[in-house]
Amino acid sequence: MSISGAIRGGLALALLGLAGFSGWIFSLPAATPTAEAPAVPPEEAAAMLAVLRQEGDDRPVIAVVGLNDATETNDYIATTGILRRADIADVVMLAAGPGAVRLYPALRVQPDATIAAFDAGRPQGADYVIVPAMSRDDDPVVMAWLQDQFRKGARIIAVCAGAKVVAAAGLLDGRRATTHWYYRAEMLERNPGIDYAANRRMVFDGKVVTTTGITAVMPMMLTLIEAIGGRSKAEAVARDLGVDGWDARHASAAFA
Repeated sequence: MSISGAIRGGLALALLGLAGFSGWIFSLPAATPTAEAPAVPPEEAAAMLAVLRQEGDDRPVIAVVGLNDATETNDYIATTGILRRADIADVVMLAAGPGAVRLYPALRVQPDATIAAFDAGRPQGADYVIVPAMSRDDDPVVMAWLQDQFRKGARIIAVCAGAKVVAAAGLLDGRRATTHWYYRAEMLERNPGIDYAANRRMVFDGKVVTTTGITAVMPMMLTLIEAIGGRSKAEAVARDLGVDGWDARHASAAFA
């Protein structure tokens, strides 16, 4: 067979395959409409910002804590990067112990300090603590440190499945909270005292904040930037990141 004949035959087979695939696509049932995310009342949005606002004029310290064994990449790096871009706080990446933090699935990063070194240099604690998803929810060093930071007055912000870590530390007992949809049932089974809050990407209860899945990192960090540095600062960072909005709306029924 000539090369031109082979090409024509191949094109004919490709067209037949495409036609068959198109027919299969059109035979599929229509997609179920996604539920509309309910709006967040203005007073609720204002209350969220009020919870995060710091008293006083000092530049706040934000600690992003990671477990050396394995910490979720986006939760650890994106939170830090967004906050440092805003330049409204001193942001430090901490590790439970010495050495690099292994990020799953593949990377390793060198933190700024261990939590022990941080405590020695800042005994009054952080103003905010960001808690990513970790490979183990109940690491005793991390749990004890979170409890200590909370006692010292830090606002604890758990992103994605970091809520399971905060729950293991006992800081979600009796509080409204959310987490990544995949881990929701597990978290509630282990911690029946949690009041699960649907239809919110971010849930605020006292000085503890939880979020839904990985994509909630960006809205949560922009909300924190707005609380500390003002709306115009948050809008500037959002433009740099290509984000149009960052409110707490979430259609939780789509992830049931």
